[in-house]
Amino acid sequence: MTAPFPDGDEYPASPNAPKITASSASPKRKNSAPTRATLARKWAYLVTSAVYLPYTHAQIEEHFTALLDQVFAAVLSDEAEPAQATEAGARLVALRCVGPDSLRRTMEVLGKGLLHEPELRSVRSLPERVLQVLGALAAGYGEALRESIQRQQEDLSRTLVTLERETRRELVLTQARFEQLFSGSSTGVAVTRVDGRVQRVNPALADLLNRPVADVIGLNLYDLLHVEDADGLREGYRKLLEGESQRLELSRRLVGEEGDTMWAAFTGAVIRDPAGEPQQLITLVEGDTDVSLLQRQLSRQALHDPLTGLPNRQFFSTRLERALRHADPAFGVTVYHLDLDGFSLIAGGLGQKPSDDLLKNVAAKLRAVVGGEEAIVARIGGDEFGILLQNTAASPDVATVIGMINQELSEPVYLEGGSGVAVSACIGVVHRPPRDIAPTELLRVSGMTLRRAQANGYRQWAMSDSALDTRERHEFGLAVSMASAWEIGEIEVVFRPLTWLANSTPAGIEARLAWNHPRHGRIGHDTCVRFADETGLIVPLGEWLIRTACQEADDRLPMVVGLTPHQAADPDLVGTMRRVLTETGLGPSRLRLGFPAGAVLGDLGETVDNLNLLAEIGVDAELQDFGAAGDVLCLVDVPVRTVRISPRLAERRTEPLAERSLRSLIDTVKSAGATVIADGIDTTGDAGWWQSVGADIGTGRYFG
Repeated sequence: MTAPFPDGDEYPASPNAPKITASSASPKRKNSAPTRATLARKWAYLVTSAVYLPYTHAQIEEHFTALLDQVFAAVLSDEAEPAQATEAGARLVALRCVGPDSLRRTMEVLGKGLLHEPELRSVRSLPERVLQVLGALAAGYGEALRESIQRQQEDLSRTLVTLERETRRELVLTQARFEQLFSGSSTGVAVTRVDGRVQRVNPALADLLNRPVADVIGLNLYDLLHVEDADGLREGYRKLLEGESQRLELSRRLVGEEGDTMWAAFTGAVIRDPAGEPQQLITLVEGDTDVSLLQRQLSRQALHDPLTGLPNRQFFSTRLERALRHADPAFGVTVYHLDLDGFSLIAGGLGQKPSDDLLKNVAAKLRAVVGGEEAIVARIGGDEFGILLQNTAASPDVATVIGMINQELSEPVYLEGGSGVAVSACIGVVHRPPRDIAPTELLRVSGMTLRRAQANGYRQWAMSDSALDTRERHEFGLAVSMASAWEIGEIEVVFRPLTWLANSTPAGIEARLAWNHPRHGRIGHDTCVRFADETGLIVPLGEWLIRTACQEADDRLPMVVGLTPHQAADPDLVGTMRRVLTETGLGPSRLRLGFPAGAVLGDLGETVDNLNLLAEIGVDAELQDFGAAGDVLCLVDVPVRTVRISPRLAERRTEPLAERSLRSLIDTVKSAGATVIADGIDTTGDAGWWQSVGADIGTGRYFG
């Protein structure tokens, strides 16, 4: 919207300017004489477009109309210095029309408009009178503006004085409070320079040091500590000053005037200026009483391993939680879970004290490996250690750390008696776990990864794998619930036939386990045996399997029951078999027990003795999982006349080299007078192939 004015200019409508409507201004011809109302609106518009006024449009129009009336009265008056114009200038300031261009625009619009007003044409020497009136208006405006600025300055000065008085009062009160706390506190307080030079101490700290206050002033705070503890406090304040930590809390030994030491708790803070530059250090020192010393000692014992001095599993878990929460999102943390290889053999061979010394040496070596990193080493089990490494851009990768650990551990340690012992370790690694993982879950994952590495032999390491972890966790859950499943009858004994390949007649019956799980369906024999072996359930469960098999056996066919390496090496195996045969009434010749060939060849525990003693009472033995290098020697050393080919070897029988090896093995076994059993026969083709290479007996799905 535009508002036409008599001098031909057009101005955009301002938000503060009065609106011009048909009812307030009648149309006029260009260059016609203005009216007083039109001039007032134009004046209001030009001034309010340069400054904001807190009035409505109607109020602005009313004010400027009144101002113009005063100006008109001044022009028409006979006074040499018209008071009305001076008052109008002052009223402009009172209305807050004090923008940078307010006065200039007022002079322009009035200087032009007054000369063309019909009401003023009768004034003699109108240009000179208008100039005189505008000068009086400017003088009134300037004086009023000066007085306004002066009042504002006086108000500001009064405010600043009041504020300064209040600030000074608060400063005095604050200083008084500090002095009261400083002097009356039972906790020692030291105010020092940034370099540790003491500027003030309170009586409590002087009493703690058994020195006068004046003697402590000017000393260095670090000189008041035991020589072995000063560097720790100095390093703590360095981190505080450089922003690496937000709070200092340490326990260090103070040295009294006569050289006596006492433990004290130090709490430190930095006093900075408004620019953030450190100016002073303030240290609170609280002496440890006998009770607090005892509490500290008990707390340390509860959280540290007494042999190595390393944090224990509980402390390690706490640090895991903190490290996960504050880990750098870009690099995270890495957890190394170590278990020394064959440590029980070392301990059994060297004795208690040398093995303890070895553990302490391993702890020192592990600390040395991560000495340059933000890390913690803990002893989390008998010969298990944990390393928590907070990664940075400069941290070594996992393979490098593993290499450093192996290199350190492989260096011989000369223990009491001159024995040089080197150790190795299997390591489970969890690299950059999720930040929200629970410490107990993280340790569980690291333990599972460690066991996976140990399954591959000595000095092995493995990285955690989420898919493997999920599967193993599922299997572990099944394994630990197996005992209750057996108790409620979910586990049963099933039988499968052994068949002569030459004429398809029965050659025996084999007893096996089956688990009818309510959620996971039927779990087969091999899995049941593996779970039972891992959880230690295999001995009682195996005895139940043999007892049930003997109860179901008949006088026509032999009953075959396979043993695990732990069962075969059980010192009570022979006694258990005697008892079972007596209670069930089965003849010893009708029972055949399967011994793992590897356990027999390795002479694991009582395995060979058990096999020989069982042969003496008439119980036949069968070598199972047969086919590894050297297994043939078992046929010479023990009374066995039946062997069962290893399933792993049978699965690769179609490979030319494996087939030739298998044929040669069977020929060797048969030349020793033993019967060969082939497992896993599922089709007619399988049966024919095994018969062609010399196998005597078959079992598998093909035979039911």
